[in-house]
Amino acid sequence: MMSRGNPPGVASIGKGSRLRSGRCPGIALGIIGIALVVLVAAGLAVLTWTGLPLRPIPRSQVFAATQCLAGMLWLLAVALVHRHRFAPRMLWLVLAAAAAMRVMTFAAPPLLSSDIYRYVWDGRVQRAGINPYRYLPDAPQLAFLRDRAVFPNINRADYAPTIYPPAAEMLFALAGRIAPGVYGMKAVMAAFDVIGIAALLRLLALAGRDRTQILIYAWLPLPVWEFAGNGHIDAAASGLLAVTLLCAAYGGAARTGAALAAATLTKFLPAVVLPAFWRPWNWRMLVWFVLAIAAFYAPYVGVGWRVFGFLGGYVREEHLVHGGGIFALEVIGRMVPLPPWAGAAYAAAVLAALAALAARFVFATPLPADAGARVILQARQAAVLGAVLLVAISPHYPWYFAWLAPLACLAPFAGVCWLLIAAPLLSHDPVDYLSLAALVYVPAAVLAVSDLRRAHRRNPR
Repeated sequence: MMSRGNPPGVASIGKGSRLRSGRCPGIALGIIGIALVVLVAAGLAVLTWTGLPLRPIPRSQVFAATQCLAGMLWLLAVALVHRHRFAPRMLWLVLAAAAAMRVMTFAAPPLLSSDIYRYVWDGRVQRAGINPYRYLPDAPQLAFLRDRAVFPNINRADYAPTIYPPAAEMLFALAGRIAPGVYGMKAVMAAFDVIGIAALLRLLALAGRDRTQILIYAWLPLPVWEFAGNGHIDAAASGLLAVTLLCAAYGGAARTGAALAAATLTKFLPAVVLPAFWRPWNWRMLVWFVLAIAAFYAPYVGVGWRVFGFLGGYVREEHLVHGGGIFALEVIGRMVPLPPWAGAAYAAAVLAALAALAARFVFATPLPADAGARVILQARQAAVLGAVLLVAISPHYPWYFAWLAPLACLAPFAGVCWLLIAAPLLSHDPVDYLSLAALVYVPAAVLAVSDLRRAHRRNPR
């Protein structure tokens, strides 16, 4: 049974919509939680224990196997919490398992990405009173800041200025002042992870959901490895997006706009979910969104257009200008030659699709007066917009998908859930990219069609 006012689509658990579980589902959930903790430990052992006898199997493939198994167990746990309403004490088991997984990955050095070293460097540059967009890391003007622990690990140090937007840079500066170094930066990102969990717990209660469903976010392997483990800035985008949902639930237009602006200027991509929160009469939300964007950029505009950093260079480096890095175009390109204008046509089609979705959400979908129903609708719309954008641009890095996780906690579309558990496959470069990308995007598209059909059956109008 769906909660009163909940939109059709993914089945949601409302107050009293499920009986309390018996012992068997609770035991099963406990076993899954323990197994996920064990799999995190196994993954760390595979990545760090040089004496582990794995030859001739590459470590990356063994680690991928632990990730795939964890993803399948996560799906089973999601199914359990949607079929049963658990006793309140089960929430503590869920949070304990989530904490154990994060403590282990937090304690390890960054193992799957070197991005955090750029974060630490940008924070160090700002502590010295220098605009992080002004110089390359290997510029002679910054020679006095170099060390042997951080500088040698910065990727693209000799040709790429920082790519990160102003809200991210402010967080890097904050971490640099509080606790300089890799673990200080990881602590800041872990704090946003915790903020996201706290906000989602409140939102689940507001929507009449069983709070045990927090495991949809808290047990998902992607945040465990990419937020607590690698300290990616996507943790801030994810946490701020959960805060945006919370602000919207309580009717704070100014706070909602400012929170969404902060999320946008940590990673840019969350800007696509603006239509889920804005309605034409809500001018205050849009004004505060724009004002907050301007306020975040203001301290850095002294460098002019360089304030956008390596963004343009990154688009070219990933071959996105001509569509070379786009999964759909690469598949078509292997079958038939693509004309030079294919990339531009594809970009126009994607923008048109997003614009059509945005128009439908903004002008044809009123927001429910009930706060619980409203937040579920906004999460669903944001998840659709985010998933369409990510599938369209098909990122090559798994952490780009992680900001969808708080949306999936409230709106667990099958297609979005698949993206979240399959995304780690994209990090394994030795395997043909298209083969791995097909395992991510093709099932996600099929499941998205299934989601749409299910929604149409429930609301044929």
